[in-house]
Amino acid sequence: MGVRSGYRRISASPPRDTFWHGRRGRKAGVNSTVVALIVLIAALVLAGGIIAALILSPSASREVLSTAHAAPAVEPLVLPALKPGPEALQSRLDILATDFGEPVGIAVAHVSDNWMASVAPDQPFPQQSVSKLWVALATLDAVDRGLLSLDSGLLMGLDDRSVFNQPLAHNIGETGHHTTVSLLLRHALVSSDNSANDRLIRQIGIPGVNAFLSAKGITGVRLGADERHLQSMIAGLTWTPDLGEPTAFEQARAKLPTEARKAALMAYLADPVDGATPRGIVQGLAALQRGQLLSPQTTDFMLDTLQHVRTGPMRLKGGLPQGWTCAHKTGTGQDFRGASVGINDVGLLTAPDGQTFAVAVMIPFSSSPNSERLALMQAVTRAVAETWRPRNGNV
Repeated sequence: MGVRSGYRRISASPPRDTFWHGRRGRKAGVNSTVVALIVLIAALVLAGGIIAALILSPSASREVLSTAHAAPAVEPLVLPALKPGPEALQSRLDILATDFGEPVGIAVAHVSDNWMASVAPDQPFPQQSVSKLWVALATLDAVDRGLLSLDSGLLMGLDDRSVFNQPLAHNIGETGHHTTVSLLLRHALVSSDNSANDRLIRQIGIPGVNAFLSAKGITGVRLGADERHLQSMIAGLTWTPDLGEPTAFEQARAKLPTEARKAALMAYLADPVDGATPRGIVQGLAALQRGQLLSPQTTDFMLDTLQHVRTGPMRLKGGLPQGWTCAHKTGTGQDFRGASVGINDVGLLTAPDGQTFAVAVMIPFSSSPNSERLALMQAVTRAVAETWRPRNGNV
């Protein structure tokens, strides 16, 4: 899948150093040689501390790395504003949302024409595993900045086990499991492996993910916890490493009073720590497709990986006509008393002539049958396909 450029950055001169410029005049009598010597000594002390951290504590060194590089070195991107979408599409989305009968957020944006049709576009919805999208992008950004390599070796230990879907965790033995950044990304995105995702978060840090979102101008999207802590909080539990044992999480959850679980769930739905707005999601996806977020190489890696996602084959993809492609990421939360939390699918739908639409369908809490949820998502993608007007006479 090709990518298109065309973004702009805020142009600004680099900030002047506050010591050498901002304070000159008040300290005019300070000898420059003495100042230079003080700076050199401070630098050596800092370097020594970092080296000691690397030698004495691998986990501490990862924290130093992620903290030191959390703030971007460039000015934030300014993503293009989205114009109102076609009236016929907007009307159709409104009808679909009304007929569904439960809360839903929908956004459809044309990547190159910069319009959007939507329902509840600025309301934060629980992302669940959709948040793996931003973790992967932040990781690839670290690759672009030379902090990591796709071939970087990483070790997973027993403390890296997570909850629910985590097939990779079965490979962890007494000596751990050796893997790479590239493999973790593919496991996290393609099969939505929670242990792979949490290991990537451990590497780059939650502040690093949120700093990436801010630097790239992606608003309305946040990451507040890794999967194991998020799912524990939603269930009314406090995460401890022993919950990573097979079936341990489910057994501990089953022992909780129903009212405690309900209170925890309602608190999460009222203010999801992994909340994202449909507008923010489609703006981020559109920027990825345009090549604004990553280098050409890591953009291609990301888009190719998203095209091989195995989860949710009958969600957005289920409504696409022949000749269309879908690069997407699903989210699926816990069930509670016959209802489900965070049933989502977001992605990039590409028409036969190359026009691409960023789409998000987010259902925060639903007691409807799964068939009705799938029907809604498929109806959205059919509406997108019927909105498309070929620009190439040969299509």
